[in-house]
Amino acid sequence: MRFDVLGALRVRRGEEELDLGFPQQRALLALLVVRAGRPVPSGEIVDVLWPERAPASARNVVRRYAGSLRRLLEPGLPPRAPGRRLLRRAGGYVLEAGEDEVDLLRFRELTKRGKRAAATGRSEVASRHFVDALSEWRGPVAMGIPAAVREHAVFSAVERELVGTARMAADAALLCGTAEQVLPRLRQALELDPLDESLHAALVMALAASGLQAEALAAYERVRRLLAEELGVAPGAELAAAHTRVLRQDWGPTGPHTAPGSVAARSAGQPGSSSHTPRPGPPVPTTARPAGAAEPPSCTPPPGPGSAAARLTRLPPDPPVFLGRRSELARLAEITDVAAVSAGPTPNTRALSPDAPTTVLISGMPGIGKTALAVHWAHRVAGRFPDGRLHLGLRGFDPVRAPLDAAAALRGMLAALGVPPARMPHCTDSLAGLYRSLLAGRRLLVVLDDAADTEQVRPLLPASPGCLTLVTSRNALSGLIASGARPLRLDLPSAADARATLAAHTGHDRLAAEPEATDEIVALCGRLPLALTIVATRAAARPNLPLTAVAAELRHSGSSLAAFTATGATPNTLTGPATTGTTPNTPTGPATTKGTLHAQTAPDNTRGTPT
Repeated sequence: MRFDVLGALRVRRGEEELDLGFPQQRALLALLVVRAGRPVPSGEIVDVLWPERAPASARNVVRRYAGSLRRLLEPGLPPRAPGRRLLRRAGGYVLEAGEDEVDLLRFRELTKRGKRAAATGRSEVASRHFVDALSEWRGPVAMGIPAAVREHAVFSAVERELVGTARMAADAALLCGTAEQVLPRLRQALELDPLDESLHAALVMALAASGLQAEALAAYERVRRLLAEELGVAPGAELAAAHTRVLRQDWGPTGPHTAPGSVAARSAGQPGSSSHTPRPGPPVPTTARPAGAAEPPSCTPPPGPGSAAARLTRLPPDPPVFLGRRSELARLAEITDVAAVSAGPTPNTRALSPDAPTTVLISGMPGIGKTALAVHWAHRVAGRFPDGRLHLGLRGFDPVRAPLDAAAALRGMLAALGVPPARMPHCTDSLAGLYRSLLAGRRLLVVLDDAADTEQVRPLLPASPGCLTLVTSRNALSGLIASGARPLRLDLPSAADARATLAAHTGHDRLAAEPEATDEIVALCGRLPLALTIVATRAAARPNLPLTAVAAELRHSGSSLAAFTATGATPNTLTGPATTGTTPNTPTGPATTKGTLHAQTAPDNTRGTPT
């Protein structure tokens, strides 16, 4: 026999679905299924079935309903026989049913397994259990019973369980790069609680991690309007933080750190927090502005470092829209083309040598597309590095969290290579030695994103021949160049490429219909790729809004940065870790009006200082 309460209430005996009778009788059965295996006192039954005022005959009515249900569940039961399913016990009633018979019990057991896996850092296993648990869910709890009864706390508590598991599923999936698997479940959970900001934050992050950044920003805009219209409030800290991270292309778990304890913290009853207090657990690679979540060290660790390559086969998602940068891609091709070694390198076009490691420094102003270029190129050449790819966000210019120090960064890399925390040395030099020894003899690609200065990067550079390291920074990192890194400075894209960025999100027809407004938006955004993307995704979320209105909003704000505050963006969130110190004109930019977005690159002496 099967009892289903996670959706429409139904009972099946084999292939036959039973007729459960009157609404109040169905409500009694729903209550007993939710409490399967535990006695429910008659007084509580009366309170649940008659939430406003119970009739004097309520207990007699309950007895009649119980008798009818007993005969329904056990049709061959003799009169007055106690039966085996619905029993009288402890002044109430209990439904005897096993885990294999009740969808809610199966859901709870699978959720427990997911929590146990998450608590031990096995996020891939946890994700599978959470998704399996949520597959038991067919809709609002106990549909088909009176609405007033469904509003009782006993049923709403079950829905809170479902919502909590959906949040944990999102965290685990983000850790392991399987966010797309939880999107339907998150949307289903939001049908139960459309004002749950934590769920909306999880959905925004999962959409972004699935390569749907425009949809993620549109989802945020919808809930921002919903909260304003329904409650008259702005998004809370957790939802605002999720929006910020999408703007910065930093979509790990919904908690503040990508740590093995993040899912476990939720499972222990600690809600996702927008505070930046690290959760318990060893330091791991976190990201300040990656194009997606790094290969998470919290996924199931391999038996030992020697098998770590199997886990180092994923990079953050390739940017869904990558336009232009033809000369920069050609330069990277020259640097990393192993086949060119035989032709003999020149001082400016030295190829990636199989006999020495190669480092490329991609620098430029905030929001100009350094991370996007590094990740895009890493995807293009990933096949040349059979021993794996690593990605680490160094948080050099994160507005809230301090830059990763060398020891924390090395521990994160070692965790990604499969080294358990107990085996990690304490001093930085020993950590660096272990890191380099694990990379010895391997061909590995490493992306070090958002570096503050040379000293932060130097311990993380592989010494193994044939490795490639891509470093991104808004600073020049002259010390790194002096040590042999190949510099690649990014300038603003052409006006044509800037318009193409807008068109990729809003459609060519929309731009063609308003060419003057398009040119004004490009100018007000200073051709800065991230600013253009944010404006374009906002315009795409409002297809009926004329581009002239978008341009006017930017123009009348007095600064193109301020126009984004309506959607929760700030000058810091707009262009990554920070844009303090932006200047209205730079030598590399076009002639601009007041408020256009530009910034200058600082020398290698401003660790953690916005440029």
